[in-house]
Amino acid sequence: MNLLTTQEYHAIANGLDLPTQAFIDGSFRPAISGATFQTLNPATGEVLAEISACKVEDVDFAVQKARDAFEDGRWSRLHPSERKAVLIKLAKLIKRNARELAVMESLDSGKTIYDCEGVDVPETIHCLTWHAELIDKIYDQTSPMSDDHIAMIVREPVGVVGLVLPWNFPLLMLAWKIGPALAAGCSVIVKPAEETTLTALRIAELAYEAGVPAGVLNVVTGSGPDVGEPLGRHMDVDAISFTGSTATGRKFLEYAAASNLKEVTLEMGGKNPAIVLNDVENLDRVAAHVVNGAFWNMGQNCSATSRLIVQSGVKDELLGRIISHAREWPMGDPLDPHNRVGALVSTAHYKKVCGYLKDDVKILMGGKYEGGFVEPTIIDLDNPAMVQARDEIFGPILSVLTVDSYDEAIAIANNTEYGLAASIFTSDIKRALRGAKALRAGTVTVNSFGEGDSSTPFGGYKASGFGGRDNGIHAHDQYTQTKTIWVDLSDDADEAVA
Repeated sequence: MNLLTTQEYHAIANGLDLPTQAFIDGSFRPAISGATFQTLNPATGEVLAEISACKVEDVDFAVQKARDAFEDGRWSRLHPSERKAVLIKLAKLIKRNARELAVMESLDSGKTIYDCEGVDVPETIHCLTWHAELIDKIYDQTSPMSDDHIAMIVREPVGVVGLVLPWNFPLLMLAWKIGPALAAGCSVIVKPAEETTLTALRIAELAYEAGVPAGVLNVVTGSGPDVGEPLGRHMDVDAISFTGSTATGRKFLEYAAASNLKEVTLEMGGKNPAIVLNDVENLDRVAAHVVNGAFWNMGQNCSATSRLIVQSGVKDELLGRIISHAREWPMGDPLDPHNRVGALVSTAHYKKVCGYLKDDVKILMGGKYEGGFVEPTIIDLDNPAMVQARDEIFGPILSVLTVDSYDEAIAIANNTEYGLAASIFTSDIKRALRGAKALRAGTVTVNSFGEGDSSTPFGGYKASGFGGRDNGIHAHDQYTQTKTIWVDLSDDADEAVA
């Protein structure tokens, strides 16, 4: 990874022309009301820009333009290879503007430039390219029939889709959604998180430059009540794909029930365990994976390793190695490429995370916080019923729970309302596979932390997910309807009636 100096990144930041208006029907537009809201740099508290604060009338306008675009076929009825060419051009434009986007993402979210340059922007490009290449490789089906009939099962774009994004991975979650949605031929209205709107607006501008027609990719900025809820309740929105908290996800189900029963896919929270058993072979490698899982993106990751469930025989040695690795994650200015831990996304979220460190918990490492920054922290818990072991903290806090057996570890791991991701570390392959089957989670990694890649579906069990999966071919199911076309070939009227 070819990183610049801190001074060079700050120079880029000072020269950025930040987008501030909603992007609807191929152009930037102020909110109809003229209202704006401030977006802040979480690391400094400084105002970055005044962003259009859209409301229901802006949502209505965007939906109408998206509907017009969908119905006249300017995108939905293009040959798949034509849509592919446009999305590949978009990926190339993002690559050409990668450094600008990485700095913009870091400023807006508090994420480190190390992650933005090394993970978020490259993975965004890869995701869009992967779905673009898939467009003309998904085949429809025929069903086995008699000589007098043909039955075809075809995919069609679902229509106008609302894409509601979280603030923790603004660029990457945008790609996870617009990649398959645009590939399918849908028209979309993106609702970025209030805290992180800048890169979504810039991507919309680049998409239009790449050839995505006006009205097909719209970005409506504003609050959840003013933009997210109207999208969820809109009678002319055919589907919603949401990533965020479980509490907000439940609301989208209510909005769908109260409106047009639109399709809803939810990717929500997690309280993800990493089980480490006594027979594990390479504790140093395990420690590196646990640290990465717990502290990457300041723990602001729905699949973050937030619970370490460790068998007593290796606990002390493993914790020593984890602490050693965690000390290699310096915290500070997100635009300093040496730092691995940046600022939490907002003051409200910072206060929430800090609240979990104010109880009488046993801190093994870290525990300090100031000015929007929380250092990597490890706490030792006596009881899996403690709030730190139950709640999705969404910060750089790793809770450690000690067990005596494999069965106890699996039971504690599954004793949660969530079921997004889990890890198991063991040298016994049979135990690893039995554990992977027993763990109630959408993604289970063995001897590693991870989420799979663009080819593997991502989503959760229980309160972690609903209605479908992101990533992989399965993501396209969110944005398509299947239709049966039944053709009767018989010339005999009596046979046709029969």
